[in-house]
Amino acid sequence: MGVVSAYGCDAGRFYRGLLDNRQVIEAVALPRDPEGRSAWWSMVRDFDPGAWMEPRVIDGTDVLAQWTIAAAAQALRQSGLQPDPLRTAVVQGTSMSGVQSLMRAQHEIDRHGPAAFPRKTMMKALSNMGAAQITMLHGLHGPSLTISTACASSIDAIGIATGLIASGRADTAIVGGTEAGHSLISGAADAEFIPAMVYAPAMFGMQSPSADPRRACMPFDAGRSGIVTSEGSAAFVLERADLAAQRGAAVFGYVRGYGSIADAFHPSAPEPSGRWEAQAMRLALEDAGLAADEVDALYAHATGTPVGDTPEIRAINSVYGGRSTPLAVTSIKGHFGHAAAASGGLSLVAALLAMAEDRVVHTANTSRPDPEIAFDVVLGKPRDMPVGVVGINAFGFGGQNSALLVSRAPPGRHATTRLA
Repeated sequence: MGVVSAYGCDAGRFYRGLLDNRQVIEAVALPRDPEGRSAWWSMVRDFDPGAWMEPRVIDGTDVLAQWTIAAAAQALRQSGLQPDPLRTAVVQGTSMSGVQSLMRAQHEIDRHGPAAFPRKTMMKALSNMGAAQITMLHGLHGPSLTISTACASSIDAIGIATGLIASGRADTAIVGGTEAGHSLISGAADAEFIPAMVYAPAMFGMQSPSADPRRACMPFDAGRSGIVTSEGSAAFVLERADLAAQRGAAVFGYVRGYGSIADAFHPSAPEPSGRWEAQAMRLALEDAGLAADEVDALYAHATGTPVGDTPEIRAINSVYGGRSTPLAVTSIKGHFGHAAAASGGLSLVAALLAMAEDRVVHTANTSRPDPEIAFDVVLGKPRDMPVGVVGINAFGFGGQNSALLVSRAPPGRHATTRLA
């Protein structure tokens, strides 16, 4: 696996940041805002593209593609895989595409006219360029797909890649999701350039009014009031289990089940009862051949908004409420915010690394769980407990509902995929 995040550009550093609850959420003043408002951010600050790619690639890519390249390179290096050029798929998810480059191009035209249009803008702005660059850098000729399902994108990328492998159309896949485009950092060299998306969360009313960074995002808390905007990338190498065993690969987990379904309700608000989010989780259980009692922990989508968390609470209650022991549930967004298309992938990184230690990462900032909750929210600190099967939820604007189940041990002789 590979990571680009506010905690650093390494899966281990990311995981340690979660365990230590290291503070990376900060208030950033909104430039030129007449009301003097600020927004809560968790930014990638230590990324050096030169450590991951040649200057010609840097010159021709948006920051989104650069983060995708870096996370994928980490995952490939850690897996020890020499990918078969004809049997390796690349499936990546994103919702913002290369908007940073597009916004900068518009800025240059507004300042200096059409002649100032950066000639590589179209290439940089295309959403498929993260996946395409991976294929070019590693000489891969299998399916190259880009998934754009808002905040469900990285989980959908994994689910679709699993299907390619299970159907025999690929043996391995480089999968994940990346979100970039909001950050001030990439425009910092030009004080006149302010990416338009910097204003989006605050102007849409999604951000918390709290003045305390420890209360800016409180998933599932009774007093939750908004999100923290984040960014980053998560990547994985997915491989047929028998091939992984043949080469003695170190396996972090096995894909067991995947479910995807649409709310068909509202562009930005989930269906209030949570019935379709619940159905995505049920589809994942059915795909895995598992009962609700066999899942040990769930990394919820839980963004910390009143309108978003309530349907997920109801969905989890519906699917897992009849268990003999309450399901352990957490969300990592209180630690560093909501990384949109990358959020499900980052939750999976946390879940896999914690599962290896029989641990569940806690839900940062949350102290008073919503009274409607009928499950066990992991609070205060990481919890040591047996974890053999873990779920990941990822829900996005447009009613994109996806759920994934992974296990530490192989599901049996019919196992087809693994994550490394």
